[in-house]
Amino acid sequence: MGHNRILLVAAVVVALAPAVRATVLLPGDLGEIARGAAAIVHGTVVDVRTEWVDGRRRVETIVTLEVSETFKGDMTGRVSVKVPGGVMGRYRSVTIGAPSFRPGEEVVLFLGARPPALPYVLGLGQGVFRVRRDARTGQTTVMPPALLADSREAVTVQRGDPSRRAVSLSEFSATVRSALSTGARERRQAPEPRAIKGVTHQ
Repeated sequence: MGHNRILLVAAVVVALAPAVRATVLLPGDLGEIARGAAAIVHGTVVDVRTEWVDGRRRVETIVTLEVSETFKGDMTGRVSVKVPGGVMGRYRSVTIGAPSFRPGEEVVLFLGARPPALPYVLGLGQGVFRVRRDARTGQTTVMPPALLADSREAVTVQRGDPSRRAVSLSEFSATVRSALSTGARERRQAPEPRAIKGVTHQ
């Protein structure tokens, strides 16, 4: 159910092509995204490149991350992730809602997977959390994406929304691990379906 909700959010984002100052979108939920992710990794972007796909009809961006911490899954070392769209020479392909990256940027990524293809960012921009480091104090904070909320209803997303509150990296890590632990506990406690015995007529 959670995975279907994430896909629905992504579809809504892609469908809203016109650029406007305020866009009504269905928010995601951190717990749903965390439980729906195949992997959750924290690291630094070390390379960003674009390539042609689908017989040169589309462009994808390949983002390589040096993983420093794994919240879910077993991805370590350098991990490459695909993102729809990008720039190839004079050709620019844009997918509304798709995140962009630059080398040196620190992020937490919630990833989906369809082997043998490369992992992808789950829910487009919803699966990207930007990490900020204060050069003076050394404090590390995480900024949630615009489409993340606790509400189950549509919300209006605006640039500079004050409701998007940055949290410390340790607080964010604890929240993600708690969501994963809750999901695992719920799966263990869920009743198994009861087998229906066949009836033989004499």
